[in-house]
Amino acid sequence: MTLEFDDAGGQRRQVLSVFDFDGTLTRHDSFVPFLKFAFGPREFNRRILRLALPSVRFLARRLNRDELKAQLISTFLTGVEMKWVQEQAVKFCGLFWEQLMRPSGLKSVAAEVEAGAVVTLCSASPALVLQPFADRLGIKLIGTELEAVDGLLTGRMTGNNCRCENKVLRLEAVYGPLGQYRLKAWGDTRGDFELLAAAQEAHWRHFHPAWRRLRLRADRSGNLGVSNVAHANLQVAVNPDRHANTDDQQGA
Repeated sequence: MTLEFDDAGGQRRQVLSVFDFDGTLTRHDSFVPFLKFAFGPREFNRRILRLALPSVRFLARRLNRDELKAQLISTFLTGVEMKWVQEQAVKFCGLFWEQLMRPSGLKSVAAEVEAGAVVTLCSASPALVLQPFADRLGIKLIGTELEAVDGLLTGRMTGNNCRCENKVLRLEAVYGPLGQYRLKAWGDTRGDFELLAAAQEAHWRHFHPAWRRLRLRADRSGNLGVSNVAHANLQVAVNPDRHANTDDQQGA
């Protein structure tokens, strides 16, 4: 178990290391590629066409991200056997691991595990799909939960989509008050802002090329690098870089 000093109070606290998955540890979103793999290109294309109108409504800001996510899940997973999804997730993980995962991210996860921290994924993607990845990494998992009745998925989420403030709430539900830990967090989109703000050590797009990283801005104590954010109350300052993915397209 890793204990580190809390600079604010001088106390030694257990380290809780939290990694977003899609876009942070992976090169891109995993859920939609998983659906295409599981259902096959023809069935995937047939079903994805049903989301054309909801997608237009989303772009017109008449549908929010969580509502669009709910329709995606309903379109593909209503009445589907949970066991079948689990089996497909294992196959997907095995076949796409190398092309999906960022090597630098894998090294960082392994380093946190080796150091004795409590390490978990915290993702908006369904936990059912990410479980094989968490198992292979040897860490815990918090993700969006899918409702099932008698072994069949209903096409609905249980609780909220695990993004934004819900990431913090889900962590607290599992681990208790986060103030008892030295919290380290890694994220890459708007859906991670609240998680990063709660952390003493926040890493923004840490495994991305340098040009894709946005700045973290400290409070009035001055501008600090990412490695020093543990010493300040932070807010995320969005860089106007046109290439930046601030719309949380990954793991939504």
